[in-house]
Amino acid sequence: MPSVLPAPVLWHGAERVPTEPLVLRAGPLTMLFEPDLAFVRYIRLGGREVLRGIYSAVRDHNWGTVTPQVSDLRLDCDDQGFRLTFDVECVHEPIDFAWRGSITGNAQGTILFSMEGIARSTFLRSRIGFCVLHPIDECAGRECRVEHVNGSVQHAHFPKHISPHQPFKDVRAIAHEVTPGVWAEARFSGDVFEMEDQRNWTDASFKTYCTPLGLPYPVEIVAGTRVTQTVELRLAGRPPSTLLRSSSDGETVLDVADRPRSRLPRIGLQVASSGQPLRSVELDRLRKLKLHRRRVEPPLHGPAWREGLARAAGQAQALGIGLEAALFLGPSPAIELDNLLAKIRTLRPPVSSWIVFHVDEASTNETWVRLARDRLSEYDPQIPLGAGTYRDFTELNRCRPLVEPLDFICYAANPQVHAFDNRSIVETLPTHQDLVETARQFAGSLPIAVTPLSLKAYAPSSLQDRAAGGSTQAALPQSVDPRQMSLFWAAWTLGSLKHLAQAGVQSVTYGETTGWRGVMETESGSHLPEVFRSLPDAVFPVYHVLADVGDWSDAQVLATSSSDSLAVEGLALERNGRRRLMVANLTGEKQVVVIPGLTAPVRVTILDETNAQGAMRAPEAFRAQTGTRVEPSGAALRLALRPYTVARLDLG
Repeated sequence: MPSVLPAPVLWHGAERVPTEPLVLRAGPLTMLFEPDLAFVRYIRLGGREVLRGIYSAVRDHNWGTVTPQVSDLRLDCDDQGFRLTFDVECVHEPIDFAWRGSITGNAQGTILFSMEGIARSTFLRSRIGFCVLHPIDECAGRECRVEHVNGSVQHAHFPKHISPHQPFKDVRAIAHEVTPGVWAEARFSGDVFEMEDQRNWTDASFKTYCTPLGLPYPVEIVAGTRVTQTVELRLAGRPPSTLLRSSSDGETVLDVADRPRSRLPRIGLQVASSGQPLRSVELDRLRKLKLHRRRVEPPLHGPAWREGLARAAGQAQALGIGLEAALFLGPSPAIELDNLLAKIRTLRPPVSSWIVFHVDEASTNETWVRLARDRLSEYDPQIPLGAGTYRDFTELNRCRPLVEPLDFICYAANPQVHAFDNRSIVETLPTHQDLVETARQFAGSLPIAVTPLSLKAYAPSSLQDRAAGGSTQAALPQSVDPRQMSLFWAAWTLGSLKHLAQAGVQSVTYGETTGWRGVMETESGSHLPEVFRSLPDAVFPVYHVLADVGDWSDAQVLATSSSDSLAVEGLALERNGRRRLMVANLTGEKQVVVIPGLTAPVRVTILDETNAQGAMRAPEAFRAQTGTRVEPSGAALRLALRPYTVARLDLG
């Protein structure tokens, strides 16, 4: 392990820096093309987003996405149009599929994306072909026209709340009004398409994809099979000239409003899946986060749950917090609950809430909720009991619980179900509020817990891989992401706290205490230091975000809005007439942030590539710093933030 980590590792956990996107124009439309992914992003008409993206994917038999390898990229363009061609290879184990891509854009704002592919091996696929993403802010609840494959036209609306099932099927084309008098139509050929509401998996888009899910899958693709598809985007109507004028001056404005106000969620962490006891220094560092709870998952149908529960109870008592006990019932629920009751009668763990799941159910059946309440009320009838899903929100949305026997409902979340690059992960932040608003439609006034909220897909400790105990694999376990130790994850976590607080979530559990799913590294360090480049016995940058929030856990949350929420987010807190504003650069580029309304001096503490390593190795010394005094100018404060910087501003 080098003594100094390179800046890209501090930014996002790896030395490789993504290739800069190409900026393209087709008449009144602008967009980005990402060469690494063959992905068209952010097709905009002036300041209005028309489409969030267009891309072609190869999905294997288990819905895994094969990473594309792009080559021979050629671009011809002028100030009104372009032609872009490239080759793509998707190769992984038995899959060998290659395709030729072509994208053209003309002065009228018409974009044509075509793919011509061939299978160079025989393999099983779940899907091959185009996906088109419509943005949520511009489309949710708004009118659209859907042309079906039989020629009929349906006048409808994009779902306002998250649709549990496909809102539109058998789609040939879909059009929506971008701005009064201007419609955008996306037309598909080469397969039958349908739409899903990707907010179910925290993606901020409606995805129209090829090959209906009602057809059998996976399907064998024989070597030599050809796949040809196109997506065409056309505009109808004349955009107003005022829409097309650029008002961007390269700065992002972050506004803070005095109303509405909300409360911070109660923040917790999970017990480390490694099973290692917490050392005194780790306990001291965790106390500084002022956590409300620790999540523990005693596998009641397993052999060693008693020891794990006792260890978790001891650690919770040492931290002075309660346990969020997630109970995964197995084949004999009544016996398992009776055994648990016998253990907790003698152990007396500080349980603050129960969550009931069944290992064979994605969303908890009412039967197990009532059984658990009957048994566990004998220990303490005042402890809240909740249920829901330990998987993605879609499971809760499709199998909505009976709320009468519950004290709260819960779901898990992670930002990379369908896409894994930094930009796509950042896009998921606003969907936190969509999930909560949709849950309110069937949960009513019940409190909502997001548990856990993790960087990668979560699996219960009784079901997940155990590689964290000393893997000799060349690759990380499936549930581990090297960005956990990076500034990127700290910035993302700040953005998620802002949205969860403004949505009124009662509690959120972020990852684990220690290890490569946690907020700090263990004394021995990473088991795979060549791919997870953490510093032994150091905290991760996200630790400082949680500590800054923990110091103000009793504060009110003020509403913030960013002129570019994909670039900059902020969390504003107020307590006893003083304010703390936390600002995150969510991009890999420098950002200039303008915060209007500030006239008095501000204390600014920066966490970025220049001091992150010191803040990780010596968090106590970093947290003892009082920041730099900064004078606003012209009733506003301007901050120049390096990539994935988190800044703390203390006012008054």
